[in-house]
Amino acid sequence: MLKKREAEQQELEMVSVESLVPSGHLLRKIDSAVDFSFIHERVKHLYCGNNGRPALEPVVLFKLLLLGYLYGVRSERQLMREVEVNVAYRWFLGLKLRDKVPDASTLSQNRRRRFSESTIYQEIFDQIVLLAVSKGLASGSVLYTDSTHLKATANKNKYDLAEVQVKPQQYLAALEAAIGEDRAAHGKAPLKQSDPEPETKEIKVSRTDRDSGYMVRDGKPKGFFYLDHRTVDGRHAIITDTHVTPANVHDSVPYLGRLDRQRERFGFDIRAVGVDAGYAAAAITEGLEERNIYGVIGYRTPTHRDGYFYKREYRYDEKLDVYICPNGQLLSYRTTNREGYRQYHSDPEQCRNCPVRHKCTASNNSTKVVTRHVWESSRERIDRHRLNGVGKRIYKRRKETVERSFADAKQLHGHRYARMRGLTRVQQQCLLAATAQNIKKIALLLSRMGAHTPFLLLLALASAYRGQLRRYQRLETANRD
Repeated sequence: MLKKREAEQQELEMVSVESLVPSGHLLRKIDSAVDFSFIHERVKHLYCGNNGRPALEPVVLFKLLLLGYLYGVRSERQLMREVEVNVAYRWFLGLKLRDKVPDASTLSQNRRRRFSESTIYQEIFDQIVLLAVSKGLASGSVLYTDSTHLKATANKNKYDLAEVQVKPQQYLAALEAAIGEDRAAHGKAPLKQSDPEPETKEIKVSRTDRDSGYMVRDGKPKGFFYLDHRTVDGRHAIITDTHVTPANVHDSVPYLGRLDRQRERFGFDIRAVGVDAGYAAAAITEGLEERNIYGVIGYRTPTHRDGYFYKREYRYDEKLDVYICPNGQLLSYRTTNREGYRQYHSDPEQCRNCPVRHKCTASNNSTKVVTRHVWESSRERIDRHRLNGVGKRIYKRRKETVERSFADAKQLHGHRYARMRGLTRVQQQCLLAATAQNIKKIALLLSRMGAHTPFLLLLALASAYRGQLRRYQRLETANRD
């Protein structure tokens, strides 16, 4: 029998916020896994201790911010409306059913004034990474790095052209030393010290967000963007670093510095890294070898002129320090230039009558020149890692870790767009988004591990037994021999 249901919203019920939140809710798992009380001590110095109106508890304030990133709520006003009606949000924040929700301006004014120049966002992120390390969810032994673009709040058609000075790369001092050593090893005089005019280039500067960079990349949209350079741990894809630059900064520029930062801050013993072809540069491979890190880098398609030989067809003989052309001629060393490239020249007398000259060079002096970077050997050694079994296993995990992390960030946590303007504020956004992803992953992993603790204990005992058995067998074999 169809019966019309009567409205019963006016009835009084004795309930508590605690009883209304499901036991398996994500926020319950986060609350049990992460203790946010450390935030209070980190920001105490930013508040007045004995004057002014009572402030919103900083732990509640940052929990509010993290809620917005956890559930992809981009608007702070919309977030306050969600907190008003969502019992789980109220429970997570420690609010009762009748407590007044803070105004959205409370969040925005604290961001703009109290925390604008502080390092609290980085400190919170670091503390969560350290929590993951202490729980065994991250080790830092294998790291994966990539970048993704966030669209700036700026019209790509409204810009000014500006001449800016090209900043010298951090590795230039090491490169100059390597050039000097290479020239000395070949019996060449040191290059004369020059004081050239500062190098400049013309760039597009947005009239709305001057910190953003105009991005022009194959397969990517053109316009003003920021780049989030993110590093994740290979064990459970815990984000261990996030660093923001304008979109016109190459991926390889901040890479080594961010690796060093993680080693110093978290004490990581980085054994291996996996990156895509955007990091395939001699300076990167040399830096990885200096740090004793096993690098696996994606294949970069070399530039090639149709109808001519590929550079790989000119074989380098390390013992003789010569290149051998496809027709068997030796290209001998001539000099090392200021850019760090050795130049190997052919004999023009042989090239003039060469039957494959049309596929080799079109120079008027009939000379083929092949260049080789002073750090090219490190590039070749690390390129070979991609082809062996260990390298293939490491690189295969890249799409399951850092690429998956970016996909989740864009799909679930509002990471497609820069919510604010300015490099500092976008850096804060990326830190909060990464922190939200980390606490979510930590909570889910710990809840699963807790449910399977007996099984995991048995698995660990079985593994230890197998290890002891193998050691016993090796000893028995040694005794027999």
